[in-house]
Amino acid sequence: MARGFALSAGVAPGVIRAAAQSAESLGYGSFWVNYPAPTDGLGSLAYAAHETARVPLGVGVVPLHTVGPDVITAAVKRHRLPVARLLLGVGSPSPGALGRVRDGIAALRARVPARLYVAALGPRMCRLAGEVADGVLLNWLTPEHAEQSAEWIREGAAAARRPPPRLATYVRVAMGPEAADLVEAEGRRYAAIPAYADHFARMSAPPSATAVAARDAAEIADSLARWERVLDDVVVRAVTASDSVDETVALVRAARPG
Repeated sequence: MARGFALSAGVAPGVIRAAAQSAESLGYGSFWVNYPAPTDGLGSLAYAAHETARVPLGVGVVPLHTVGPDVITAAVKRHRLPVARLLLGVGSPSPGALGRVRDGIAALRARVPARLYVAALGPRMCRLAGEVADGVLLNWLTPEHAEQSAEWIREGAAAARRPPPRLATYVRVAMGPEAADLVEAEGRRYAAIPAYADHFARMSAPPSATAVAARDAAEIADSLARWERVLDDVVVRAVTASDSVDETVALVRAARPG
């Protein structure tokens, strides 16, 4: 098991630089940003790449329905991302998600010598990820549903007669007196997206059940252990009030690996 740290790619470059430096120095197993249109998450990840030398760098995830493999390949080269450390995540909404992801992974496999991750929510995408990916990035799930998702992924890998991919998940984490309110607000935003609304209904759980609203560092560690017993990597997805350097680095330190 390894613990990662993740930010929105839309935060200020100085926040990404400071958080990446801190994550590497504190022994995190990976550092991630997302890809929220119109922000180029690969460009944002380059800020982290320039400030680090060892920690694997992930983007979770590039949307294949708007950004194709050729554009992704060109961006990796343009931003001089270190492919030996790159965890390149892709995903797609429906309709056509399964075919788009299968074709996208095949195209990227021939172009970018990085570890390729697939974002998965439902059973069919989990099984496909097991068939084709080096890693799977799960999101907004309870520890119990993490076990179910892992089983679907292993089924896909077994059907393809290959080893299971590495299993990672984002877990939203907020800390301090405003933590519960921050998590609730983030959850409402995602619950308004149909695919995530279906996901929460499938789990019979609200978004808050998939996140950590902690008073202090000890509570973060205790809470994350529920996912860490199930998956290979638990990636702390920072939820802060203002995305400042100080509060982000404070969360990096509070959630650091044991």
